[in-house]
Amino acid sequence: MCKNNIKAQVNENNNICKSFSEFIKIIKTLRSPKGCPWDRKQNLYSLKNHFIEEAYELVDALDNRDIDNIREELGDLLLHIVIHSVIAEEDGYFNINEVIQEISEKLIRRHPHVFADTKVKNTAEVMKNWEAIKSDEGKKKKSVLDGIPKGLPSVQHSQKLQKRASKKGFDWNSAEDCLKKVDEEYDELKDAIKSGDKSDIQHELGDALFALINLSRFLEIDADEALRNVNKRFTKRFTHIEKSLAEKGCSLEKTSLKEMEALWQEAKKEK
Repeated sequence: MCKNNIKAQVNENNNICKSFSEFIKIIKTLRSPKGCPWDRKQNLYSLKNHFIEEAYELVDALDNRDIDNIREELGDLLLHIVIHSVIAEEDGYFNINEVIQEISEKLIRRHPHVFADTKVKNTAEVMKNWEAIKSDEGKKKKSVLDGIPKGLPSVQHSQKLQKRASKKGFDWNSAEDCLKKVDEEYDELKDAIKSGDKSDIQHELGDALFALINLSRFLEIDADEALRNVNKRFTKRFTHIEKSLAEKGCSLEKTSLKEMEALWQEAKKEK
């Protein structure tokens, strides 16, 4: 690397450090006695729902490939990481430097093929080593399912449970076997619906959903992303119905299901 490139890299790193330091100062000012009453009121645990909301706003921006919004939402997530770290420092737990150091050490530890002399041939071997290192780090766990956040959305929670169990050999042999299980659970759901027992229906509906998520894993389809996509399609098609009816001076309440279905089919043809 030539001297000019090295100098440019050093300057860029210095600018990043300066920007980050100034950002931390802004957060600390908001938390100071002369800062914002709302920010001062927050504690380490009060912002978790806001954090989840910001994470999903980033996912939405990524789904839409909206670069400007992705940049903005990444900033919002960074805000939460820093303000949580600042609050933790105020409470005497840890600071942002410790957060950065811990994740840095973890990345180096889990990438021995990059930072040490471990040899790997492909991505599969990388993932195998990654899981082995994680397993060594978590030897105190009583179950292979320990450590999966219980606060995850249900679809993602199911995917992680199934993936963990699969790695220990508790799995179907093929996607066809998974599909048979889906059919089996669907039949049991129909029987439960016939019985009219709400508790039984809920039980069987859960089993059917779990089986579908398992099938998606075998097909290498992210179930959560598939569901988000169908939600987007539904929203687009339903708003087409609303718009079409409004243009005719009609309302949903005064429109028959047959007429709405025709508009739905019309919306399906649009790209």
